[in-house]
Amino acid sequence: MNVLVLVLDGVGALALGGAVAYGLSVWRSPAGSRSLDERVRRFAEAGAGLAVSVPGDADFEESGGRLQDRFKRILMRLRREVEGGSQATGVAQRPRAVQAAEALARADVKLRPAEWYLIRIGVVVVLALIGLALYRSLIFAAILAIIGVFIPPIVLRFRTGRRLGHFNGQLADTLMLLSNALKAGYSFPQAMASIARSAPPPTSEEFARATREVQLGVTTDAALSHMVNRIRSDDLDLVVTAVQIQRVVGGNLAEIFDNIAFTIRERIRIKGEIKTLTAQARASSFIITGLPIGLGLILEAINPQYIAPMLSFKGPGPYILIGCLLSIAFAFYVMQRIANIEV
Repeated sequence: MNVLVLVLDGVGALALGGAVAYGLSVWRSPAGSRSLDERVRRFAEAGAGLAVSVPGDADFEESGGRLQDRFKRILMRLRREVEGGSQATGVAQRPRAVQAAEALARADVKLRPAEWYLIRIGVVVVLALIGLALYRSLIFAAILAIIGVFIPPIVLRFRTGRRLGHFNGQLADTLMLLSNALKAGYSFPQAMASIARSAPPPTSEEFARATREVQLGVTTDAALSHMVNRIRSDDLDLVVTAVQIQRVVGGNLAEIFDNIAFTIRERIRIKGEIKTLTAQARASSFIITGLPIGLGLILEAINPQYIAPMLSFKGPGPYILIGCLLSIAFAFYVMQRIANIEV
């Protein structure tokens, strides 16, 4: 079979599946039928990191006797049994779509969970087709497909870490702005609103969301706790804890912000020095990990007969190849853990 025809067939099937999945996701989200109170409740639940109810649950329970409605009721019953079993053990298991939505929001990726899952499936299919077209080997196609499974989560984690780094880097200046606003006579909610207007993103985005929650009736302490759940920053957790303690016992909040800003600046300075000292170890981990993998791919493209015994099931070649990949992954994990020093 022609490789070009195979690639075109795969791309066409992927596009058709994406169109069908997108249509189903749009069909299952009747946004226009929800009232204002329902949307406000879902917004508050999402900000609190709670399990947000899926739209249309009441319609599933009140539907008639059609086969499609019966199938939906069965799915709802199974989901409630799973969630009830997890809550019986003391762990509130949230739906996978809610976890994906929170992860996408934390990384500032403007995608819905259904679109994110389609992208992950597309990456796996495209890499498998590339491996099959270039190397004419199912083993290499499977290896690239496995790599494609881990690429989107790694990219999402990288974006989340970069956004968290930007937020932590801006937090000291944000505290100084809050302190100056409080010294000028602003209340704490007014100071938060001023940060939402004047600070750069992502700080302005998070404070704007916290300000909207306060305007919707959420308490200031709850809005700050929701921000900690979204950002998951240790420095922000320290700030919110200090604010909550001050609101109970009293004290000069502006002076508290000045002291915390000094502590955060010193921590950032120490982290920068540690990152500089461990730069060589971190670079070595990436180079040592990528060198054998890149060399194997180049040899397969230049001289397939040389590496053919490693891909033949007639001998121990594939098992040796899998063992090498596992060893490389373990060595990369160990080197990253050594270079990762917590402050």
